[in-house]
Amino acid sequence: PAGIVPLDQEHRTALPTREAAYHFNRKMQTLHIWACKENGPIRPTRINGRLAWLVADIKRVLNGEVA
Repeated sequence: PAGIVPLDQEHRTALPTREAAYHFNRKMQTLHIWACKENGPIRPTRINGRLAWLVADIKRVLNGEVA
């Protein structure tokens, strides 16, 4: 998809929900539920009131590592 950078080439520290959802192969609503219920594999941080998903956490989960 346009605008999505592969994680191994990503230079940002955090991603917006849309991009994080793409990497997790989940719908944005799923990540919103993870954030709301705090029951997902990672928890987002908030930047100016918006959810931001740390790239390091996304890579860790996708590599099968546990916290």
